Amino acid sequence: MIYTVTFNPAIDYVVRTEKMLLGSVNRSASEEMYFGGKGINVSIVLAELGVPSKALGFTAGFTGEAIEQGVKAMGIDADFVRLSQGNSRINVKIKAEEETELNGQGPHIDEKALGELFAKLDKLKDGDTLILAGSIPSSLPSDIYEKILQRLSDRKIKAVVDATKDLLMNVLKYRPFLIKPNNHELGEMFGTTLTSDSEIAEYAAKLQDMGARNVLVSMAGDGAILLDENGKLHRCGVCKGKVRNSVGAGDSMVAGFTAGSLEGDYDYALRLGTACGGATAFSDGLAKKELIFELIKQL
Repeated sequence: MIYTVTFNPAIDYVVRTEKMLLGSVNRSASEEMYFGGKGINVSIVLAELGVPSKALGFTAGFTGEAIEQGVKAMGIDADFVRLSQGNSRINVKIKAEEETELNGQGPHIDEKALGELFAKLDKLKDGDTLILAGSIPSSLPSDIYEKILQRLSDRKIKAVVDATKDLLMNVLKYRPFLIKPNNHELGEMFGTTLTSDSEIAEYAAKLQDMGARNVLVSMAGDGAILLDENGKLHRCGVCKGKVRNSVGAGDSMVAGFTAGSLEGDYDYALRLGTACGGATAFSDGLAKKELIFELIKQL
């Protein structure tokens, strides 16, 4: 089974307007609402690919109830910890001449609630996959990813970690199955700027030496590079299409790669991940199956 963890789920309220004027009353041209958060996004795209997963995390208040109902309506198996106070966050995404985001803070997560999440994670078995994605709410310890992977270190769990800087570096000792920095984040980890494929491959190898099994480096319009656990370097271009949305494209790539890796073919996993990321970028919401498999033909 694949498990995803979303510490701070959200309702994404997407507002489109022709022009955004600060300090004035603005009217929307259209509006949409999506239920998400990085781990939930991964679960949604996995479901499009026909791969079941269980979504874990925390919800609170009436917005949390809406997230739970919305996720279950999409056919996602969810087992969230309900918090007694606060409300799950609403993230406002304003799409005008430029894209502007205003993300909420989310509710406080106390020790009792964290213990309930750990109890759910304790049910994972050898061969299961755990996907940890995104930032950590301020109410949780900054080493929470480490605590989780240390707790599960006695089992053969395939950990996928989509995080940045110390949050990522500090879990490498637990030999995660997959990490997915972008080229800028990879450079920041080592205090340098990467300008070529060979440099990206060199620093991906450093992360591998520190414990990562597969290192997937996304490079926006320049495609992606994968250094797989067998030491083979893979290169993939990008899909062609009109970009409509940047929210969830990285999560979609994680979902596609994870699903593709179940076949044991890392070249296919990279192409499927790239197609999933492109399908989300070219859509108003997350990737749909039909577009994913249309785009993979380009790669």
